[in-house]
Amino acid sequence: MTTSATNNKTENKKGSGKLVFVAIIVILLAIVAGNSFFLLYEGESAIVMRFGRIESVHMNEITYEVHSQLLARGDNITITTGTGIRFKIPFIDNVVKYTSRLIPYDSPPTEVLTRDRERLFFDNIAVWRIINPVLFYESYQTIDRAKQRINDILYAEIRVGVGTHDAYQIISVREVSNAMLTEITERVSRELFYTGIEVIDIRIRRTDLPLETFNSIHGRMNAERHRVAAENRAEGERENYRIRSETDRQVAYLITGAERTAEEIRGKGDARAAQIYNEAFSRNPQFFEFYNLLMTYRLTIGSGTTLVIPLDSPFAMYLLGVQQDLGLPIVNSLPPPPPGDGNGNGDDE
Repeated sequence: MTTSATNNKTENKKGSGKLVFVAIIVILLAIVAGNSFFLLYEGESAIVMRFGRIESVHMNEITYEVHSQLLARGDNITITTGTGIRFKIPFIDNVVKYTSRLIPYDSPPTEVLTRDRERLFFDNIAVWRIINPVLFYESYQTIDRAKQRINDILYAEIRVGVGTHDAYQIISVREVSNAMLTEITERVSRELFYTGIEVIDIRIRRTDLPLETFNSIHGRMNAERHRVAAENRAEGERENYRIRSETDRQVAYLITGAERTAEEIRGKGDARAAQIYNEAFSRNPQFFEFYNLLMTYRLTIGSGTTLVIPLDSPFAMYLLGVQQDLGLPIVNSLPPPPPGDGNGNGDDE
């Protein structure tokens, strides 16, 4: 009986030892499997390091410039794009992940001097992202160090940009401040590009004025506004004179053209009338002379007119009934001349 119980205990111990061993193996395999891959999510990038050396870089998407930078290194770094499961050597490879989303950075208020030697306090905000995790790791390793570098470069560039403008321009003229910030953004992004950072935008969140410079800047802004208003009024007057002069010129041109056209039409009409008269009178020249003589009578003889002419004058031919050889019948009598005008004038002679 004692021997059987002892055997059972020995077998139970052996079975328990096997279960523990299997459990240990399973746990070790799970640990090894868990360290054999990692997940790359949307908005993430990662670099895999082996014994302190970068072996591969994993990004959701990569630009041509970044791809060229990585290839130009010549250290045979494996480049993969996309998201999902990525494999590595367990316990040997180390994975460093970075976000590829936009990162805001609120810089502390900074005192700068303008071109007119006025002091301003700028509270800036910058938006940036990591575009090359390899260069970023080699330059900064952590985001906090990158923010410190951005702050240094941003402060230096803002001092240069603000120093080329007057205070009232930066405060009151939006176009000037926007152009200055755009130029600063381009310079900062160009300088940080080779450290794996792209600066998307830089904005001035708030501008504070020291009390001693507030009145001075306000006066300059007021004077500048008056100057701009005077320029606008002068420009308006010049435009008014230009429009009036152009209108007068067009009116004069239209009137001259109309008068010229009227003269042309009148001249054509007179020429046509003369042509018709010539064609009519050329058929009987004697009648033409007779008609002209009658027109002369109408124009020269009126009420109370006194004529002194010789009897043999052609002018007296039909007026006094003097016979002339014109090939027309002689009118021996004409209607009596009109009576006197009541002022004692007698009949026409």
